[in-house]
Amino acid sequence: MKLIQMTKPSSFSTISTAKIIQMNDVWTSYDSKNYTLKGINLSIDRGTNYAIVGKSGSGKSTLLKLMNGMMTPSKGIVKVDYQTPDMNNKKFKIMMNKIGYIPQSLGLVKNITVLENVLVGALPRLGKIQSFFKMFPEEELEEAKKILKLVGLSDKEERKAYMLSGGEKRRVAIARAFMQKPTILLADEIVSELDHVTAREIMNLIADAQKRMNLTAIMVHHDMQLALEYANRVAVIKNGEKILEIGVEGDKIVDFQTGDLSTQEIMEMYPDESKK
Repeated sequence: MKLIQMTKPSSFSTISTAKIIQMNDVWTSYDSKNYTLKGINLSIDRGTNYAIVGKSGSGKSTLLKLMNGMMTPSKGIVKVDYQTPDMNNKKFKIMMNKIGYIPQSLGLVKNITVLENVLVGALPRLGKIQSFFKMFPEEELEEAKKILKLVGLSDKEERKAYMLSGGEKRRVAIARAFMQKPTILLADEIVSELDHVTAREIMNLIADAQKRMNLTAIMVHHDMQLALEYANRVAVIKNGEKILEIGVEGDKIVDFQTGDLSTQEIMEMYPDESKK
């Protein structure tokens, strides 16, 4: 058998794949007894908008924590841009700066200004001394102001975060994530508790950025209608298991997994809770 010798093997530093998130038979547990996620298989295309829908306690937020390295699986394999999400993995720690994470709590510093909150997203790019003293170069300040204009908060730069409305706080959290110049955006219930108009304004912001920046947006939702409206695909999580994966093609809901549910049954699973 003839062997083919590859030249310059050191030139191959990374593996590029169309799948930016991959999970294979993933199980997780917070107490080593009860499993929060069970046998999850997930594959997310680069540059798409992916939604995870389920009721409280179903394991949605845990999926995001696995993607950003805040948790490791009890068993199974997780790959994010072909790296294992692990704080001890040096390559992943470098890549973490490109993952914008917006938790349910938003993570804003309430007693500093909107502009200062957004600039937090630039800290990983600064040197240690600059970062410690928050000495931001002029170009970072200009970038932050440009992003604030993009999210409609250019007139709120000097306002303290605690003075903002719920929708405005979410815009600041999104602006801070954009300031990281991410390739992946993870958003946990970013539009929960918002009225329909504000929720769609926030979703439009993310959808626009996702297209312009080739951003992969992975978002946790309660509202199935909203998820289907904006996402390329929607995973339905129930009791820690992915029971369905669906998407919209034209005027039809397409079943990508063997759920075999009707459109009406799918929509009735997770009705819009704000109407209750």
